[in-house]
Amino acid sequence: MSLVVLLLGMGILMGAAAHTSLTVFTVAAAAVVLWLAAFAVRERLGRRRG
Repeated sequence: MSLVVLLLGMGILMGAAAHTSLTVFTVAAAAVVLWLAAFAVRERLGRRRG
């Protein structure tokens, strides 16, 4: 059931991304990349201390 919900959510998000302008999509993608990079750095620092 969770796989169906996940696929439905991905479909909705991809459809929304297809209907936005390239500028908005690029800014949103950059924000996601920055968030993931910050998360990776935080996790790496946490493993060194732990």
